[in-house]
Amino acid sequence: MRQSRKNSFQRLYETAEAQQGFFTTKQAKAAGFAENTHPYHVQAGNWIREHRGIYRLARFPQTDHPDLAIWSLWSRNRHEVTEGVYSHQTALSLHELSDVNPTKLHITVPPQFRRNSEIPGILVLHHGIVPPQDIQTAQGFQFTCPLRTIVDVVEAGTVEGAFVRQAVRQAFDRGLFSRSELRKAKLSEPVKKLFEEVLRRVA
Repeated sequence: MRQSRKNSFQRLYETAEAQQGFFTTKQAKAAGFAENTHPYHVQAGNWIREHRGIYRLARFPQTDHPDLAIWSLWSRNRHEVTEGVYSHQTALSLHELSDVNPTKLHITVPPQFRRNSEIPGILVLHHGIVPPQDIQTAQGFQFTCPLRTIVDVVEAGTVEGAFVRQAVRQAFDRGLFSRSELRKAKLSEPVKKLFEEVLRRVA
């Protein structure tokens, strides 16, 4: 019995470790913790309840982006597949492109994404399909690649033009994408026009 419990803790730790110490109710059950024992682990101080159905191992070291891990888990569907990809202003910030400092977390979810409960106020949901080649991964979350990020903010029109142009210049200067990649990319006319305008001034 003691060995079985030890194995359950080990399985849960391995799952949580890849998610900055966080895990879902379903993941705890899969590791071997019956759902009726979850309140005990919270009361005993082993777990911290962060949101409905999301916990954190109390002794797991603090990480840089805990909020991104939490809401990534929140975006999981009934099959425990993460559907949310951080995008727009949030992805700009993660790539350190421009001086944009968003107060909310922008996340792109599939068109069919639905939640019965209220959408947390910290989140701004964008509905769309993000293909695998446009996704980068970090510890416990996904976010859009630089080119896709800039395309998204241009098309959304919610970021000041000066910031967008700054992001394009910085991405190009850092080699995050090339002129040849831009020529191959399927870009809308407004996006293409913006890139051409900015890159004309780049040596």
